Amino acid sequence: MSETITREAPAEIGTNGNGHHNGSAPPRVLDSKIPSGPVADKWEKHKFDMKLVNPANKRKFTIIVVGTGLAGASAAATLAELGYNVQAFTYHDSPRRAHSIAAQGGINAAKNYQNDGDSIYRLFYDTVKGGDFRAREANVYRLAQTSVNIIDQCVAQGVPFAREYGGYLDNRSFGGAQVSRTFYARGQTGQQLLLGAYQALMRQVQRGAVNLFTRREMLDTVIVDGVARGITVRNLVTGEIESHAADAVLLCTGGYSNVYYLSTNAKACNVTAPWRAYKKGAFFANPCYTQIHPTCIPVSGDYQSKLTLMSESLRNDGRVWVPKAVGDKRSPETIPEDERDYFLERRYPSYGNLAPRDISSRAAKQVCDEGRGAGETGLSVYLDFADSIKRLGLETVQARYGNLFHMYHHITAEDPYKQPMRIYPAVHYTMGGLWVDYNLMTTVPGLFALGECNFSDHGANRLGASALMQGLADGYFVIPYTIGNYLAGGAMPKVSTSQDEFKLSAHETQAHINKMLSVKGKRTVAEIHRDLGHLMWDYVGMARNREGLTSVLPKIQGLREEFWNDVRVPGEANNLNQNLELAGRVADFLEFGELLAVDALHREESCGGHFREEYQTEEGEAQRDDENFSYVAAWEYNGEQAPNLHKEPLEFEEVHLAQRSYK
Repeated sequence: MSETITREAPAEIGTNGNGHHNGSAPPRVLDSKIPSGPVADKWEKHKFDMKLVNPANKRKFTIIVVGTGLAGASAAATLAELGYNVQAFTYHDSPRRAHSIAAQGGINAAKNYQNDGDSIYRLFYDTVKGGDFRAREANVYRLAQTSVNIIDQCVAQGVPFAREYGGYLDNRSFGGAQVSRTFYARGQTGQQLLLGAYQALMRQVQRGAVNLFTRREMLDTVIVDGVARGITVRNLVTGEIESHAADAVLLCTGGYSNVYYLSTNAKACNVTAPWRAYKKGAFFANPCYTQIHPTCIPVSGDYQSKLTLMSESLRNDGRVWVPKAVGDKRSPETIPEDERDYFLERRYPSYGNLAPRDISSRAAKQVCDEGRGAGETGLSVYLDFADSIKRLGLETVQARYGNLFHMYHHITAEDPYKQPMRIYPAVHYTMGGLWVDYNLMTTVPGLFALGECNFSDHGANRLGASALMQGLADGYFVIPYTIGNYLAGGAMPKVSTSQDEFKLSAHETQAHINKMLSVKGKRTVAEIHRDLGHLMWDYVGMARNREGLTSVLPKIQGLREEFWNDVRVPGEANNLNQNLELAGRVADFLEFGELLAVDALHREESCGGHFREEYQTEEGEAQRDDENFSYVAAWEYNGEQAPNLHKEPLEFEEVHLAQRSYK
C-alpha cells in the first residue's frame, strides 16, 4: 500500500493564532509512492519494478541540474556517465565553491569496521530516533542501506579518509549514536568529498556530456502543460536573462538557514530556487524544522555577517561545562573541578557530550539563561580539551583537530590548546524543504529535489555527519534509478525556449528585477535582512511560543512592505551587481520567513529542532504529540491568501514510537 497525502477540508489556521484562513482550492490526493513490503526490501524491490531507459535512448533526454554541491555534482556526474545530456548550473565561478565544502566532521556509514555493534538497522533506528520520529521510515532505511556504498565510491575516487595505523579506514563518534560510524578527513571532510564529486563532474564536462553554466542563478521554474520543462536564470556577470529547456529539472540548492541572517551557512546560501518552485506548485514541507548546532563560535558584535561552525567531532574529546555558581566570571583554568558543571554528562550520562544537537543546544541555552554562561556576554559555554591532552597527548589532539583549532585561534585570538573554547548554539541546517515522494519528485511532475533542498530524510532534527550522506546518496545512488523511471513513463513532446511559457517566465523575472531597482529608497538590503534575522531568531529561533509566533507574523509582513517601499538597490540590471543578487534573495526570505513562522505556529508540539515552550516535560525535554501531529506538514502556495495545508501521515512499522531519551 502506498502512503498518501490527503488534504483536510479547509480549516481556519487562525485558531492557532495567526489570524489567517486556508484557501478553498479543491482537495488533492498525493501519492508518496512508497513501495509495499518489509522496509528492508522496499528499495531493492522498487529498483527492480521501475522502468528503465534503453542506453541508446538516454542521449535523447536532457536533464537540468541546479546546484553543484555534493547532491548536484554527484547527480550530474552520474547521469552524464549513464548517457544523459546534462546541463549543470551554479551561481559560483566553480563547483568547488559550493557550501558542501564547509562540512567538517565526517560522513556516516553503517560499515561496522569498529565491530562495535553497528548495522544498517542501527543507523536507520538512530536516524529515525534522532529526527524525533518525524521522518519517513522508508526513506531513512534506504539512506542507511546506501551509506555503505557511498564510502566505497568515495574511496575509489581517492577521497583521503583518515586511516588507522594498519591502513584501515578510521571512524569516530558523533552525536546521537553509541557506535563509531563516522568516516572523516580531519576537519575537512566536506571539502574532500566535494573534490571527489567535482572531479567526476569535470570529467563529464571534458567529455561533453555535461554543459556547465557557471555564474548563473536560477530565478524561476518553467512549467509547460503542468510539467517542469526548464528554468529561467540570470547571468550574474552580464545580467542577461536566459531560458533553458529540458525533459526534467533537478534542484540541488541546499538549505535556507540564512533567513536568520546569522547562520553557519555561506553568505550566498538562499531559498530562492525552491521558493520560486513553491510558487509554481511545488509543496514546501516542514519549513519550521531548523537545526540549531551547539558547537559554534559565539556572536561577537552587532555587525557580524555570519557565524563559524566548530565541528561536532570536537565533542568526542572536548568536555562541555559551565561554572556551578551564577555570575562566576573567573578565568576557566582557575575554577576548581568541583565548582564546574559538566551539564551534558550530568543530564545525559549514556551519551554525555555526544547527545544530539537539538538536546545539547537547549541544554546550553538553559545554563546560560540561568546566568552561568561563560564570557563577557554570558552567551557561551566552555568546550575543554585539557583532559584529552593529558590522556592522549598534544600530538594526538593536534592530528585529530589541528585545522579546527587553528581556525578557532585565527577567529578568536584564543589558544584552545591552553584554554577552553567558548561555544554557543547557532542556526545551522534545515530539515524542511520541498516535499518529495519516494522517487525524490516534488508535487510538480518532472521537478525533483535532492539533498538538503528536500525534506525527506532527517525528520525534525538531523544527526551529525548525515548531511553529506544524504546528498551523495540522492545524487549517486537514488536519482539515477528514479529519474529513469520517470523518463521511461511515456513520450513527452520536445519543448523550445521560444514557447510562450519560457517567454512569460523571462518577462516576469525581468519585471521583478526592475521593480526592486525602481524603489530607490533609503534602506540597504543588508539592513533589512539583519532586521529579519533578529525577528526570526527572537521569535522563531531556538525556543518558540504561541504569543511570540502570533506577534511576529505582522512584524515580518511589515518589514516586507518596508522592503518594497524603502529599499535601495544601487547599480543596474545589465551587468555584475551583487547588491541586486542579494536583494532578490532577501525578497524571497521575507516571504519564506512568514511561511516558516506559520508552520511553527501550526505545529502545537515540540519535536527535534522545533521547540514550543508550551510543550515540554518537567525535565525541559521536547514533548511530542503523536496523536495529533505525526504527519508531514506540506504547504501549497495560494497567492496572496494563506497557504493551504496538506498532511502526509507518518506510519512507523519498524521503530516503536517512544519519547526520546538519551539519559
